[in-house]
Amino acid sequence: MKEIKDVVSETGVTASALRFYESMGLLPYVKRTQSGIRLYDDEDIKWVDFVTALRRTSMSISQIQEYVRLYKEGDHTISKRKMMMIEHKKAIEEKMEEIYRNLDKINYKLALYDVMEAQMNNDKIKI
Repeated sequence: MKEIKDVVSETGVTASALRFYESMGLLPYVKRTQSGIRLYDDEDIKWVDFVTALRRTSMSISQIQEYVRLYKEGDHTISKRKMMMIEHKKAIEEKMEEIYRNLDKINYKLALYDVMEAQMNNDKIKI
């Protein structure tokens, strides 16, 4: 079992974020000592990593709460949880496509600047 400071060190997630995730029900099984100190096992750390990945890919707190609720209901919710992940994956892929389209525009502009600088300096354009 690990205390919060150990989980912070291991995952890079701040203590305040861990406490927030727990308060919002996103870390369903974190245990506490009699004096209230949080204790995390390996399964809890997997949850921290998973929740962090979902948040970093813009899944809302309420969606994660729904996922956790379904998880706690048991295996009969696997299809619903899978559908949630498929939908989230699709949203991520759409965002990535948008990012790549915008990156192409930026790369095009950078190429134009290379040409313009070369013309200003009477340099040969490097291809």
